Amino acid sequence: MAAVTLVVKPVSQMQLAPGSAVTIPNVSWQEFESILQELGERRSARIAYSKGTLEIMVPLPEHEKPKELISDIVKTLLRARGRRYEPFGSTTFKREGSAGVEPDACFYIQNYQRMIGRRRLEADDPPPDLAIETDVTSKTTLDAYRAIGVPEVWVYDSGRLNIYVLTDGIYLRSDTSPIFEEMPLVQIIPSVVERAWQVGSLQALEEFEAMIRA
Repeated sequence: MAAVTLVVKPVSQMQLAPGSAVTIPNVSWQEFESILQELGERRSARIAYSKGTLEIMVPLPEHEKPKELISDIVKTLLRARGRRYEPFGSTTFKREGSAGVEPDACFYIQNYQRMIGRRRLEADDPPPDLAIETDVTSKTTLDAYRAIGVPEVWVYDSGRLNIYVLTDGIYLRSDTSPIFEEMPLVQIIPSVVERAWQVGSLQALEEFEAMIRA
């Protein structure tokens, strides 16, 4: 019987097409940390890690427009209500030994003041108040957000916005956002995104700002 030789290649040499993902089971926390270092910070891929499963995802180019637009909508709503915030983009959030995730965008609102001037996360920093995903989000991703304790996650995919609210340790889908309770965002955001494909993001955002001022 011929001997089997294992071939080990660095994860950074994997070539994933936009819109694709790879799942790697049985990854230890130390291996996850090593893979993060290997991949580096300047990359298009996003990662999610929970319960020993690592997912590496490469978003489609067309997901950039919804990501930026939804982030701008959040900023517009917060400013309109006189609420301060700190955006943290696609920062890697980790719970030591168990979970890691990189949102497409995220915001500190309740704890914004504590995060002003923060260049790198510290071990006792709170999770962001809101995380945004603009592509298909897997169970691994949501499990990671749950372990880290992100109170609210928005998932925009295929023209639909799903709002997940952390309640008693699990995510429940909600028709409203606790941050913007009076706004029917599950209807508004898809329509603004669709409008942006027709007239451009700037005009769509200007029309949204006029709507909330009316």
